[in-house]
Amino acid sequence: MISDYVKGKKKFDYPSVIQNGIALHRAIDTFTDAHEATKEAKEIFRPAYRLYSGAFVDVVYDHFLAGDSNEFTEDSLHNFSLQVYKTLDGYTAHFPEKFANSFPYMKQHNWLYNYRTRWGIEKSLGGVVRRATYLTESETAFGLFEQHYQLLQHCYRHFWADLKPFAKQQFELLQNNTAGNT
Repeated sequence: MISDYVKGKKKFDYPSVIQNGIALHRAIDTFTDAHEATKEAKEIFRPAYRLYSGAFVDVVYDHFLAGDSNEFTEDSLHNFSLQVYKTLDGYTAHFPEKFANSFPYMKQHNWLYNYRTRWGIEKSLGGVVRRATYLTESETAFGLFEQHYQLLQHCYRHFWADLKPFAKQQFELLQNNTAGNT
């Protein structure tokens, strides 16, 4: 969860379990950016948002994952989100300042659960704009999301079918490397 706030070698300032999480997040980001389905999805947002198109696709993928009945029921997503917040509560001393400032709102408004809703994604797309230096509006992004919903969902399905085994493999590699170093 904090990987986007930890730059470069700063990851070595964290305990090994957090370093593994950062490494996994970075591997997933690299895989995501290189995937053909992501490249196709980015083209929907690129004319209006250029380099930020990937950030919008990440949010869109979160929406489809949260609503993926092969991964979550409404109840299991709710329980999963609460468990994530509870786990994160145990690591607040390690939060970078920007994440520490947003985490209470994330938890209070259950962002992880609300990714499944269109209004939750609308708010999340607005969050991309608030964190971006050169963007001023997210209404166009939400309109593109709605206009290209079926295509974006197709891109998600293609991407997710490849990402899930990749992430599992990367997680196991990190776990094995950590176990071998202790």
